[in-house]
Amino acid sequence: MSNAATVPGTSRPSAPLTSSEYVSTMSHYHRAEIVRMAGWRDRLDRTTNWSLTVAAAMLSVSLSTPSAHHGVLLFAMLINLLLLWIEARRYRFFDVYRARVRQFERHYFAQIFSPQPDFASNWLLILGETLRTPKFLISQRVAFARRLKRNYIHIFLILLLAWILKISTPSLQADERPAGFVHSVLEFIHNATLGPLPGEVVVGIVAIFFAGLVFLAVFTGDEDGELSIGDVHV
Repeated sequence: MSNAATVPGTSRPSAPLTSSEYVSTMSHYHRAEIVRMAGWRDRLDRTTNWSLTVAAAMLSVSLSTPSAHHGVLLFAMLINLLLLWIEARRYRFFDVYRARVRQFERHYFAQIFSPQPDFASNWLLILGETLRTPKFLISQRVAFARRLKRNYIHIFLILLLAWILKISTPSLQADERPAGFVHSVLEFIHNATLGPLPGEVVVGIVAIFFAGLVFLAVFTGDEDGELSIGDVHV
């Protein structure tokens, strides 16, 4: 197996790589892409951990004492939205390096272990072009939807349920009324009041917020998703 190289600073081809040089180059480059992918994977995990920590802390503060305002949970939702946006931006970088690693696995190593004739024979040319001109493979919206569906939708739902519990349970209100639940929708809406904002506006904003999240998660087109080839997310 051989491949032509080029002398740095010129367009003149150098001597072709020997088989051992080619294998060594491929191995070292694959290892480098693994390291970069793992680095961005670690950054994704850190952001998710921050989100879980924020959610757990806000849940503890809000539900542990009646004097805690329900706005704490709304604030937690906003922080998690910011962390989701940051994680989506990081995920776009991770996706670039993950795609390169998957190219090696599918088109190089898989061909060594289980050869198939003419299987994506131009994959090295495609990889070379991505190295010359690196580009994101997915948009911020698609990355946002992927991370939302994979992790954050569960965190948001937990915060939503806690918020509903907070404003629908009189014993969790500041005036420490008897245990039980609100007896009417009007009482529920009244408890949702946030400073100068009436309860109707707060409930409406929360409803629109979660409707938007569901819309993004369900209707964002993503034909070439994480599990488009195989059932394992790398």
